[in-house]
Amino acid sequence: MQVPSPSVREAASMYGTAVAVFLVILVAALQGSAPRESPFPYHIPLDPEGTLELSWNVSYVQETVHFQLLVRELKAGVLFGMSDRGELENADLVVLWTDGDGAHFGDAWSDQKGQIHLDAQQDYQLLRAQRTREGLSLLFKRPFGTCDPKDYLIEDGTVHLVYGILEEPFQSLEAINVSSLQTGLQRVQLLKPNISIPALPSDMRTMEIRAPDVLVPGQETTYWCYITELPDGFPRHHIVMYEPIVTEGNEALVHHMEVFQCAAEFESFPHFSGPCDSKMKPERLNYCRHVLAAWALGAKAFYYPEEAGLAFGGPGSSRFLRLEVHYHNPLMIKGRRDSSGIRLYYTATLRRFDAGIMELGLVYTPVMAIPPQETGFVLTGYCTDKCTQLALPPSGIHIFASQLHTHLTGRKVVTVLARDGREKEIVNRDNHYSPHFQEIRMLKKVVSVHPGDVLITSCTYNTGDRKLATVGGFGILEEMCVNYVHYYPLTQLELCKSAVDPGFLQKYFHLVNRFNSEEVCTCPQTSVPEQFASVPWNSFNRQVLKALYSFAPISMHCNKSSAVRFQGEWNLQPLPEIISKLEEPTRHCPASRGQSPAGPTMVSIGGGKG
Repeated sequence: MQVPSPSVREAASMYGTAVAVFLVILVAALQGSAPRESPFPYHIPLDPEGTLELSWNVSYVQETVHFQLLVRELKAGVLFGMSDRGELENADLVVLWTDGDGAHFGDAWSDQKGQIHLDAQQDYQLLRAQRTREGLSLLFKRPFGTCDPKDYLIEDGTVHLVYGILEEPFQSLEAINVSSLQTGLQRVQLLKPNISIPALPSDMRTMEIRAPDVLVPGQETTYWCYITELPDGFPRHHIVMYEPIVTEGNEALVHHMEVFQCAAEFESFPHFSGPCDSKMKPERLNYCRHVLAAWALGAKAFYYPEEAGLAFGGPGSSRFLRLEVHYHNPLMIKGRRDSSGIRLYYTATLRRFDAGIMELGLVYTPVMAIPPQETGFVLTGYCTDKCTQLALPPSGIHIFASQLHTHLTGRKVVTVLARDGREKEIVNRDNHYSPHFQEIRMLKKVVSVHPGDVLITSCTYNTGDRKLATVGGFGILEEMCVNYVHYYPLTQLELCKSAVDPGFLQKYFHLVNRFNSEEVCTCPQTSVPEQFASVPWNSFNRQVLKALYSFAPISMHCNKSSAVRFQGEWNLQPLPEIISKLEEPTRHCPASRGQSPAGPTMVSIGGGKG
């Protein structure tokens, strides 16, 4: 008896049902980590043309990321993966390639010469390959950690995603070298915090701070500044959330955006719309530095905790706001107009607590410096127990978000909470930090800081391409080490930072002279940057500077919002004594590899579904 074949309509219906069931199973497998509206809540364009679009979701229960890669114009294949700083060499990759007879999907890696090799351990698992109206959709997953030395460890913080487009078939994976491909990178925070969305007030209103139909310059990097103002008599409100508004079609151009409030001591600010580095930019705009909102590519809406909101408007608050938009335009596209910005959600019903922003880390001073030709030099700033004991309320404060910040040589940033001489927990850490990707990140867990606690912020720098020492300061070629922590309830403490005692640094220069023929001028009229510029950077002088920073007394800045220090003696303070450090977490290898393929997976990428 011959079984009748289904009609095209029936087949389509059956396939649609199967896909729907698959997505339901996927959402269940992801243990509720996705918002209801989509099993893949996070999206970014990978390349400037928008040919490759990545969506993903995170399961903390399974410690797995599910990726959905849309390839709009498939040629002969595509590669996708991760690497330490966005290099295509020494990268952890997954590759879809054709050899003329068929298509293959496999876990791979590239060596230091860019040659691609099949990974003996196949940790990227293909779940579906499907042709859609938009292009080829690849659904695959990978554990956070695999214990494979060729694989990238997916962890909190910035991830440098890499991609490549294969324009012709290759007889084997080993025949591919990344140097012959069209490649690129995109930075993103893959492991988004799995936190519930707080209840929002019924009287919530919105305000859009948007670029005024900007003609985006046809150059790779532009920071655009725009000054706007709140209505006259705008009373005090609480911001309870904000989200990005990106002009349709500009998703690959708009890299990040920030809204700053200007300083209240000035009655007015000149209106301006233009590049932030323009000579026409009024000097007064440099006093618009109080962050109200910050967004970067891949981020979704930012929510304040239910019990707190960020105050703006009313007496003692400036009406003037500065929007800063970073346009990343590597294709030098001309004639594109943009009105992107940030939508603030605010309420007149003030919440129980005002939220605040506190600066942790290093003071902006040249006494903290990184020698040239260093690949991992660490500087550390302290918020001491003496300062928190004096400035925090008895019940402490609660940190719920953090924005890490360095200039161009920063590579890693971490803030640790210590109590009674023992490191207790990480406030925020980014082991793959990039100065080109800075956003306010909600913490997975609220960190409570009590009076007497210590907050230690360390930054790691790479000055391998520099010939002179890099000193601390405001200039882009100088360095910073800052963690802007968002917390509640608001206190008077706005800045809790340190720097090495200047007198001890002069002792260092005297010591350098004793061993190096008096090369550093220690006369009063010579500035610290000039002194560092004349240090001969042999191994002795490098090691002694590193040692100085690890034991010398510090000058503490325990400052109120008025930039006045809390009363007390803050110079020549001893470094906080830490008797116990946090241990690195033990890495757990995935328990079973029974479902992992032994080699590449054959893929159907024709007109049908694979």
